[in-house]
Amino acid sequence: MTVAYVGIHIPRRLMISKSPTRYITLTGHLMTMLTAIVVTLSFSISSIASEARASEPDIPRLENPFDVAYLQNQLKSTKPRLIYNDEILNNLKSRLQTDAIIKNVYKAIRNEAGEILSKPLIERQQTSFDMLDVSRGFLRRMNVLGLVYLVEKDRTMLDRINSELLAISAFEDWNAAVFLDTGEICMGVAIALDWTVDDLPQETIEIAKEALIEKGLKPSWKNHGGNPKHIWWIGHYNNWNQVCNGGLIAAAISVADLEPELAAMTIHRAMDSIPHVLNENYNPDGACPEGVMYWHYTTSYAVLTISMLETSFGADFGYRDYPGFMESALFKVMTSNLPCGGYYNYGDCVDGPHYDGDMILAWFAKETGKSMFFEKDKFLIPAKSLRLSYLAGASLAWISRYRETDASKPPSSFVAEGNSPVAVFRDHGDPNGFYLGSKGGCGAVSHGNMDAGSFLFELDGVRWSLDPGTQSYHIGEQGFDLWKQHQESQRWELLTKNNMGHSTLTIDGKRHVVDGYALVSCSQTGKNPSVTYDLSPSLEGQLQSALRTFTRQGERTLRIVDHLVPLPSTQQITWQLITQAEVTLDLDGAVLRQDGKTLLIRKHSPSQVAFEIVPLDPPPHRYDKHIKGLKRIELRVPVTGKEPKITLDIELRGQPE
Repeated sequence: MTVAYVGIHIPRRLMISKSPTRYITLTGHLMTMLTAIVVTLSFSISSIASEARASEPDIPRLENPFDVAYLQNQLKSTKPRLIYNDEILNNLKSRLQTDAIIKNVYKAIRNEAGEILSKPLIERQQTSFDMLDVSRGFLRRMNVLGLVYLVEKDRTMLDRINSELLAISAFEDWNAAVFLDTGEICMGVAIALDWTVDDLPQETIEIAKEALIEKGLKPSWKNHGGNPKHIWWIGHYNNWNQVCNGGLIAAAISVADLEPELAAMTIHRAMDSIPHVLNENYNPDGACPEGVMYWHYTTSYAVLTISMLETSFGADFGYRDYPGFMESALFKVMTSNLPCGGYYNYGDCVDGPHYDGDMILAWFAKETGKSMFFEKDKFLIPAKSLRLSYLAGASLAWISRYRETDASKPPSSFVAEGNSPVAVFRDHGDPNGFYLGSKGGCGAVSHGNMDAGSFLFELDGVRWSLDPGTQSYHIGEQGFDLWKQHQESQRWELLTKNNMGHSTLTIDGKRHVVDGYALVSCSQTGKNPSVTYDLSPSLEGQLQSALRTFTRQGERTLRIVDHLVPLPSTQQITWQLITQAEVTLDLDGAVLRQDGKTLLIRKHSPSQVAFEIVPLDPPPHRYDKHIKGLKRIELRVPVTGKEPKITLDIELRGQPE
């Protein structure tokens, strides 16, 4: 199991972002925001970040009426009140009788409940800094067993929930050192207490609530004994903020009767804290700088939190209206289910999901009525084979309320010009179709890489230009410093992290400028969509300026044009494509072959330089991810100092069978 550890994020170009709210000021939590967890769980505080953040503008906020009086007056007293209420539950039970999708998903949940009953109780097993296999496994069990009990009132499920709650409550701690563990366990315990509607033994309820207080809520507060090093995520901008705060909101609601002051101030802090992750991950147009996998993780806890707030207090407190939040569903659609399957996997992202049917995206389907957000066919995979999300039980609350009112198809072009510059040109529903994913940005974002100007390209069912994606986080526990994100950090020695492992430009063999932020310069949609990135900030000190334009020319051709102005010190410009295909070089460029298909690479400019092949299997670094047959196709263009401008004009063209 991997952990979403975070590194320092210190972009220098604070003022070139098209969104004035990209960066945040949080006076009350300034020291917390300047800390970054690394695998050794040590602090790294940057004076540059301190100076930058001190002058940053404010960000959009959520409504936050939470104090003790509000909590006591507005919190619904009857259960269920977390994600489900009586109306939602009755609707689910009714549709279970008539709706094929809900029947199928519930059958898969029921099957998994039976499997859980045959397994040992959850145990505190920790072989690394995190124990997410345990915490997430527990949350999964409570989702499954809890929903079956909520629907059927099956005593067998109640007894097993009782035993699991006692087991998790008896843990020495919930690993606050990696607070993701704590947050996910809090969510699981809260769901178990709520969906059993007080049918558990009173002693178990008391023990579980005490555990929520002592092992969940209090470790998040310095004045209650919490370690400041463990709560750096409060007011931070990455996924930990939403996950940890979401779990603590659930815990606070569960113990509000015992600790109203602690519960109220925890929810109040969360509602002030969460906008920082919302602003970073969604504002202004929904594209997530952490990539599609972490969009899913962050957004899963966002929609859980919205659902909890609505069923407990009757309002979402401005979540839906947060800039870019609702729009982010389109980002998920455009970067998922690629023709070859899987994700556009930039950042620390896996190749594809480990579930069938996106139950988080289904929340957006429920909200909008748009069928493009509802993966009907995947939900209908036979129950015995259906791979469930670990939040499947909660997800049926919105799957059961989806009604199609909009059958429009997703667009063929998507350009996010804001905080996370990403562009996608694609054919939908065609396994042999055209797909281009390209990006700007910088390395110094949470889970970021030196990949500005990089692209992933698929055609004819083949991924010709790939992103190496993520690799095991646990190399950080073997002495490799994976998480610091300074210019000279070890992170950038890896092919998955540096520009040498991505299909982009490299100048004089140097790394990209880690905090040089490449933005969209211009774009157009239509028959021949294009997008231009200004890569100059990423290549500062290496080139005077750099513009890279991607254009889809017809059904089967991608054109990449780089307009570059060298510096007097510039000696060599390298154009790169990362691939697993077999490559044959010729006078005009290169021929790529894979899975019986062919792609031509043709260079219109410069004509006097030939492509070269650099094998990357085995990879150059002992900690590099091994990708079979990986290689880098390079066009190394010498710079004599006499060229005022250099143009690289490269065409990728699919060949008919």
